Amino acid sequence: MGSSRNANAAERSSAQHSPEIPISIGAMLVTLGVVYGDIGTSPMYVTKALLAGNGGIMSVNEEFILGAISLVIWTVTLLTTVKYVLISLRADNHGEGGIFALYSIVRRGAKWLIIPAMLGGSALLADGVLTPAVTITTAIEGLRTIPEVHAIMGNNQLNVVIITLIIVCALFIVQRAGTSKIGRAFGPVMTFWFIFLGVSGLMHVLGNPVVLKAFNPVRGIMFLLSPNNHAGIMILGSCFLATTGAEALYSDMGHVGRGNIYATWPFVKICLILSYLGQGAWLLANAGNTELFGIADLNPFFQMLPDAIRPFGVVLSTCAAIIASQALITGAFSLVSEASGLDLMPHMQVFYPAETKGQLYIPMVNYVMWAGCIVVVLLFQSSAHMEAAYGLAITITMICTTVLLFFYLHKIRKVKVLPFIFVVFFVALEGFFFFSSLTKFFHGGYFTILLAALIMAIMVSWYNGSRVERRQANLLPIHSYLDQLDRLRHDETYDKLCDNLVYLTNNTRTDYLDRDILYSIFDKHPKRAQAYWFLNVQVTDEPHTFEYAVENFGTDYVFRVTFYLGYKVNQRVNAYLRQVVGDLSASGELPPQKSDYSVYKTPGPIGSFRFCMVYKTLAPESDVDPSERSAIALKYAIRRHAGSPVQWYGLENSNVIYEYVPLFTKFKTVEHLTRVYPSQHS
Repeated sequence: MGSSRNANAAERSSAQHSPEIPISIGAMLVTLGVVYGDIGTSPMYVTKALLAGNGGIMSVNEEFILGAISLVIWTVTLLTTVKYVLISLRADNHGEGGIFALYSIVRRGAKWLIIPAMLGGSALLADGVLTPAVTITTAIEGLRTIPEVHAIMGNNQLNVVIITLIIVCALFIVQRAGTSKIGRAFGPVMTFWFIFLGVSGLMHVLGNPVVLKAFNPVRGIMFLLSPNNHAGIMILGSCFLATTGAEALYSDMGHVGRGNIYATWPFVKICLILSYLGQGAWLLANAGNTELFGIADLNPFFQMLPDAIRPFGVVLSTCAAIIASQALITGAFSLVSEASGLDLMPHMQVFYPAETKGQLYIPMVNYVMWAGCIVVVLLFQSSAHMEAAYGLAITITMICTTVLLFFYLHKIRKVKVLPFIFVVFFVALEGFFFFSSLTKFFHGGYFTILLAALIMAIMVSWYNGSRVERRQANLLPIHSYLDQLDRLRHDETYDKLCDNLVYLTNNTRTDYLDRDILYSIFDKHPKRAQAYWFLNVQVTDEPHTFEYAVENFGTDYVFRVTFYLGYKVNQRVNAYLRQVVGDLSASGELPPQKSDYSVYKTPGPIGSFRFCMVYKTLAPESDVDPSERSAIALKYAIRRHAGSPVQWYGLENSNVIYEYVPLFTKFKTVEHLTRVYPSQHS
């Protein structure tokens, strides 16, 4: 097994792409359960928010109702259908979607594109913390419309908070099961939910078909300028709530496949539009109903349901609200994984519970979002307060995605004129939504903006710190150091550290080594061993790959090993390396290793191992700019809390040493010391 075997394996691994998930009934159910939760529960609170912003049901008339519903319909059509389903889903990176996948395609177009990528990704992750809280709280508050439940719960908001917290905790606990298993459970429920939306809305549309005039976009535009629009342009902030799940739809493409989104979106959109039209028809019929004037936080979605089926509708909406959070949670896993691959975030431990690589679970992200949702529920407590904060951050993400899509269409797809029309139209449209949502900042929007700023700071620090590291990084040819390694392993003036000294490296070039590793072996303290091992782990696009390749450089003491492991394979490097050592010993490529001491009667044929973890550090005398020093310091602070490679690679019970090597930067000039004698200071 030499370099040719390694090269062939590498070519095969690099040529693999994530396969397109085929369209099937099962996959479509998963899509309905995973992707559409956020946008699918918007009918529960969009019309309620529109009413609240206009002074309540006592202030509405036909112009308001038709105009507001028209704005909602065309918001969903333009942003979700046109921008995301018809355009954005075509911009995938090996089947993965989302703003970071899009950036990875266009990043060579201009260096500054990293800014909208980080800004949009940060805002989307921050918004994902608010989504579970607002949807679940809204549904739980809907339980109060059932007299029997209201008799138990009363108007005490603390009861709502407690139930919401229990549901939020249960939701994040089940994430470890993977989106495929979750989707199989959630899919049938969401399918029935969308049917319920469509049927309940259609019943009122048939009774008051005048609401169909809302399909005319002119009514929406004229209503924006009408004196009956008490909120002015700010009403767009409430309309925007109808499409906040569009970005998550794009991010979740890798979990379910583009084809399954194409196949299910028409059904979903029809049901959504029927629900909005039905609520509009109910408002037309009840605009002058004085009995409704005294209901606090009137919600047309629940009020339009007949008394006989309202309890069922509230329970179903509660289930849908729980599922709604899934779109942002799964999207967050994908976003963080892609950000790590782009070196915008630290590497984290990733699990693949399903047979598809796009379906992943990141414990650290799950725990952080879990904690964030709990904080949101405790901080805002009511859905009205949460709705006031919701949507501001996601408008930022949409504008950033539009900018990146322009470069994708113009630079990658080589389209000449349409990209300019696209970017002008959607930046203007989303700009209106952004400015209309700015009033939310002081009503709670500050929370997601501050959270987005924190995530952005982490990304910027990690990115800038990595950039400083890359400037000092240097790969050295292994062949130039073989003689030194040979002399060192025979130099008995140094104590033998172990039989097998092992280093992990991210470098994929088999004939080169990181300078930091060689510095650790020779300069920190010469490390004498019988054999030196340099390991690289590459995750393939197949779930169950178990392969390795070895380059020995014509020696029997230096080995470069590349593991090709499937994404579902537990990366137990210690166990796999022992197998490699056994194979090489059996083939004669590695001299026999003798172990004289053991708790067993017969010592094993393999000698001792020691894994050396090399960490970079910035020396105090390093001559770097204060900004670069801060970036490095922040990156290393983040790294300490992001997890350990010892855990990722199953080395908890192995003999591991940690070594810190300095960044090879310029050093400040040190003042020359003058030797003096004690008598001179007596």
